[in-house]
Amino acid sequence: MSGSGIFDRQAVRRSFDRAAGAYDASALLQAKVRDELLARLDYVRLEPRVIIDVGAGTGHATRALKDRYPGATVVALDLAPGMLREAGRRQRLFRRFSRVCADAARLPFADGTVDLLFSSLTLQWCPDLDAVFQGFRRVLRPGGLLNFTTLGPGTLAELRAAWSAADDGSHVSPFADMHLIGDGLTRAGLAEPVLDVERYTLTYPDVRKLMRDLKAIGAHNANADRPRGLTGRGRMAKVEAAYEQHRRD
Repeated sequence: MSGSGIFDRQAVRRSFDRAAGAYDASALLQAKVRDELLARLDYVRLEPRVIIDVGAGTGHATRALKDRYPGATVVALDLAPGMLREAGRRQRLFRRFSRVCADAARLPFADGTVDLLFSSLTLQWCPDLDAVFQGFRRVLRPGGLLNFTTLGPGTLAELRAAWSAADDGSHVSPFADMHLIGDGLTRAGLAEPVLDVERYTLTYPDVRKLMRDLKAIGAHNANADRPRGLTGRGRMAKVEAAYEQHRRD
């Protein structure tokens, strides 16, 4: 199962690597989703010995997981070295965790060695979710838990529509439907998958502010077939005009 389109993984890595230093200032939605995912653990009876934070970014969830389970070995895993450097710089000495630079689809851990896989808003950047879920199943111990969030197909729908009014290029990444994700979990042999949808609305004064925020968190268009040239003033004006049609106040 393809995940979120045919991504240029090196472009994803470079983009998040460059954004690491300024990421937290613009990652407001990411922080809210991460905190809600962490809160879900309040309802789980689990005493993990090994925890992997997949797509750890600057390490906020990793630190929270180490605080919650101080006796566990906690690993921050991310594709972007810059993110892991930020995570290491900010970690507290008495709550240390390991850092591993690796792809979520190629987890460098032995079979059946992980008790908890935690991943918040990372899987949308993985082009092959089958490979990711199979890898998750491989490293989880029997009775282990996968706790994750990702973006759904309605994400950035207004921006996608605005670009469509300007040209036929691929400017906004696609996102996998929840039912496809559930099917992928089942194919991988992950038992008792439970999925639900939360909807968030963020408002911006104009489309350029939205684009600046996306750039600040490293969420560039990473489609392999993305337009490579500069966006002319005429096309940008069409995007802005089309986006204004979605204004509600």
